[in-house]
Amino acid sequence: MYDLLKGLRVVEGSAFVAGPTCGLHLAQMGAEVIRFDNIGGGPDFRRWPLAENGASLYWEGLNKAKKSVALDLTRPEGREIAQALATAPGDRAGLFVTNFPVDGFLSYETLSKRRGDLICVRVMGWANGAQGMDYTVNAALGLPLMTGPADDPRPVNHVLAAWDLLTGAYCAFSLVSALIARERDGQGREIRAPLSDIAAATMANLGMTAETALAGQQRPRMGNDVFGAFGRDFATRDGKTLMVLAITPRQWAKALEVLGLAAEVAALETELGVSFALDEGLRFSHRDRLYPLFERAFARRTAAELASALEAGGVTWGAYQPLEAALEDTRLYKHNPLFQPVRHPSGLTYPAAGAMGTIPQAERAPVAPAPRLGQHTDEVLAEVLGLSSSEIARLHDRGVVAGPG
Repeated sequence: MYDLLKGLRVVEGSAFVAGPTCGLHLAQMGAEVIRFDNIGGGPDFRRWPLAENGASLYWEGLNKAKKSVALDLTRPEGREIAQALATAPGDRAGLFVTNFPVDGFLSYETLSKRRGDLICVRVMGWANGAQGMDYTVNAALGLPLMTGPADDPRPVNHVLAAWDLLTGAYCAFSLVSALIARERDGQGREIRAPLSDIAAATMANLGMTAETALAGQQRPRMGNDVFGAFGRDFATRDGKTLMVLAITPRQWAKALEVLGLAAEVAALETELGVSFALDEGLRFSHRDRLYPLFERAFARRTAAELASALEAGGVTWGAYQPLEAALEDTRLYKHNPLFQPVRHPSGLTYPAAGAMGTIPQAERAPVAPAPRLGQHTDEVLAEVLGLSSSEIARLHDRGVVAGPG
């Protein structure tokens, strides 16, 4: 937690990954992020992975450091409160993150009538308003047909919600950008961020769409080979697997030196009339000739022997390991100041991540856990909307709002 966005009030009405990720990034940089959900929880409140007691570890992870308000969004009174929260006054308020549909009670047209300088960042599936999620957008882009073993034609879905996460980060960036613009010109804005556009633009930015357009077909799948460079997994004498990359000339030279392949590779260069040191693309183009040399070099030594030599030689490499081993890895989790043990709403204590970036000039504040659903209902209604205790009590009596369950 840092305080770079201290004083900002952001209201979040969203579910699943992209919208909550946006709110998480803002909250962990110091913004007050108020999330509203249906009484009893929204569609992601019980989303897997679950703890043994049924609590959603996913929900606890994506909603750290936020405040929670529980409303009956099926009723006009509950929807009125959601609208009032999104458009509440304040110079550093009127900031709303949502994945609710373009039309409806949380449309920009409806909300901007209540506050003309409202900034709304809206996560969408497809730009035309059709439903779309990470997996379906990814399938449409052709990536599952580029992923997986070269000799298996079945599509392979990756397990990381990459487009959701990238969209969430882009939305946080967009909201802060729009706020800076509002401070300059006083104008409100709606920023629509469809997963389909984020994904399509990213593919274009990486040159992948141009490659396909010019070649007339998409890139073939090639297993674990690193496209356009030298990199792949290799098996060691004791059956372990290491990933090695040699992208720069220095990395390439170091790899050859450590593996004792300089003479063999030099002979291959003479035969082919090329210099692998000068062009990483040549290493990729001739990988079928290079890989057998590396396979034999790896097969001669154990993973421990290779790890020591590769590390000492400055080679870029990594060992494949399961997540339970990664939890003991000091580079990732163990003793990493990014993580702190936190007691969560589930009643469980386990390490939780703070802000992803580190500011050496500032001290990290403790990681704040996710709230209990409805934990801040009364506080927010009183402080943000100015409702009296009797008005709040009447809302409770009528079942329009709820406190922590």
